[in-house]
Amino acid sequence: MASAAPSAPPTPTGLTRIVAASLIGTTIEWYDFFLYGSAAALVFNKLLFPDSDPLVGTLLSFLTYAVGFAARPLGALVFGHYGDRIGRKKLLVLSLLMMGGATFAIGLLPTHATVGTAAPVLLTTLRLIQGFALGGEWGGAVLLVSEHGDARHRGFWASWPQTGAPAGQLLATGVLSALTALQSDDTFTSWGWRVPFLLSGVLVIVGLWIRLSVDESPVFKEALARAEARKADRTAVAEKLPLVSVLRHQWKDVLIAMGARMAENISYYVITAFILVYATTSAGVSKQTALNAVLIASAVHFAVIPAWGSLSDRIGRRPVYLLGAVGVGLWMFPFFSLIDTGGFGNLLLAVTVGLVLHGAMYAPQAAFFSEMFTTRMRYSGASIGAQFASVAAGAPAPLIATALLSEYDNSTPIALYVIAAAALTVLAIGVAKETRHRDLSDEEPSVSEQPATAPADARTV
Repeated sequence: MASAAPSAPPTPTGLTRIVAASLIGTTIEWYDFFLYGSAAALVFNKLLFPDSDPLVGTLLSFLTYAVGFAARPLGALVFGHYGDRIGRKKLLVLSLLMMGGATFAIGLLPTHATVGTAAPVLLTTLRLIQGFALGGEWGGAVLLVSEHGDARHRGFWASWPQTGAPAGQLLATGVLSALTALQSDDTFTSWGWRVPFLLSGVLVIVGLWIRLSVDESPVFKEALARAEARKADRTAVAEKLPLVSVLRHQWKDVLIAMGARMAENISYYVITAFILVYATTSAGVSKQTALNAVLIASAVHFAVIPAWGSLSDRIGRRPVYLLGAVGVGLWMFPFFSLIDTGGFGNLLLAVTVGLVLHGAMYAPQAAFFSEMFTTRMRYSGASIGAQFASVAAGAPAPLIATALLSEYDNSTPIALYVIAAAALTVLAIGVAKETRHRDLSDEEPSVSEQPATAPADARTV
């Protein structure tokens, strides 16, 4: 059977445009997602759960925050399936529309004082839509870049969509910080909090314009052409569903990806979301001071991610990832000790070092997960591994951290919680194979669907 001719690699200008489309899209989506997390810590506990104890209200608010994570695995399954069947680009446009629409609607949401218990129900519904969309966004964004570039610089280029997380955090925190600085607490609680949610409508229009301008991944188009040719070949074995194939042939890689995300996901939400609770309630830091610290640290985080990605191209994905996991675990006790001093400089140092170490895990993750899976199951495999882990990692992290603080009234159990996650990640990366030289157009024999008697060219892509 003839295979599709390989596509020419994109020009530097073309690759830059592809990276920009992925970066801007993920920035907008993470802006929406993190905006909710910040509002959950600062506003929703008062507007949706006004009769609760302040810390209990925060717990309930973070519970609705965690609900969004529950929808992410479903988004990973649905978007992964269709992304592996019809392409990355179409699904990325859909995810952006869903995420932005849900966020805009949150800005119009009535409060508990207006509609009673219907308010948290509506919020939870919109949160589920956000989570579903984000569950499909990440995999498509990083694959679009990974499959356009070459293996020598894949870690660097694929790390740029990862900067969408700190960029979105930076944008969300910056808007909230500006509003809280310009408005009184009463004004911000009354209507000011709605402004950043409504702004997402403008951002989505910009994101769609850029995302629609890029072409589909050449690696995927070649794999799709081979699959279509195989359908016409009566001797070829029928291609199985991507989900079935990845769980049958690459389930170990899915588990490794899930383990790799534990320290990365948990530490990130403790450092950026829970910190707004801990610094303001236990360390006596003002809300504005805490937001400013996260704002500055997110800018540093944005800058170091491409550097870590480039380093992974030179020394490998595993060494850089292990450095981040071990570093985050070792940093947790100094992290909380610095915050407990109540000084802005120490708070900024704690959050900045934490995010720099987090970046050592997050930067190579895009290329690392892309290289684990074969083309026709890559969207499914990377998305399932990443998003199913988020249910056990990032989803309950602020909730668990807040509950531990409420129960023990000190940071030691929270630090131990993050250290345990770091140990799981070290174990997962320790058993993983190095992937940085992988050619993404190659198909490993281990994923072949054909029986022993099938012709040599009748294997599944």
